Amino acid sequence: MAKKFIEGTEIVQAGFANGISIQLAKKQAEDGPEAELTEFEKHYIIEDAARAFGDFLTALGCDWENDPNSSDTPRRVAKAYVRDLWRGRYEPMDKVTAFPSDGYDGVVQQSNIPVTSMCSHHHQAIQGNVSIAYLPSEFDNGKVIGLSKLNRIVEQFARRGAIQEQLTVAIHNAVNKICEGNLGVAVMISATHNCVSCRGVKHQGASMQTAKLSGCFLNEDSARAEFYKNIELSNKLK
Repeated sequence: MAKKFIEGTEIVQAGFANGISIQLAKKQAEDGPEAELTEFEKHYIIEDAARAFGDFLTALGCDWENDPNSSDTPRRVAKAYVRDLWRGRYEPMDKVTAFPSDGYDGVVQQSNIPVTSMCSHHHQAIQGNVSIAYLPSEFDNGKVIGLSKLNRIVEQFARRGAIQEQLTVAIHNAVNKICEGNLGVAVMISATHNCVSCRGVKHQGASMQTAKLSGCFLNEDSARAEFYKNIELSNKLK
């Protein structure tokens, strides 16, 4: 079956830390929502950001240009943001292949999906796991997607600046759009935040839980209970 580009997965204003970059948004406005940045365009962003980060270190009183351990730090940091830490801001969502559910009317769920993101406020790491479930329609319009696509959705939106609450909503929205004809979607994130453990109160081990439920998971006790029970069972298999 042919892969299809799904529109409507981006719900945050372009340019915000948890949205796509201004550069990608401008290119998509000119060439369409599937447009991608070229390697040259990404390289230009890295070089521009490296110069700015060097100025940032200088303002902090760091003689980075003469420090052998820091002389290439501006470029390393800029490259890490574009290629890894904020990769989801510079790449569009992958095309998706959806398959008929063939009458399957049970919950599809994957738990303990690793998540690594970055707090928009202090640019500190957010690390934990995500559980995602959806209920495909049992009728002809019911669709399921490859299991790893759920992992890719998490990566797409986590590899940006984020607050956990909005990241939960973003993942939920994307799953809801991509799993066409679903009867409900559930997303839960449990994560630790370095902005809590490394600064401020400096509390190690504190974790945050957020959840977004819709359809049967919001309106039916049995579906909601199954979602959380599956999370409990998956934790026992770790």
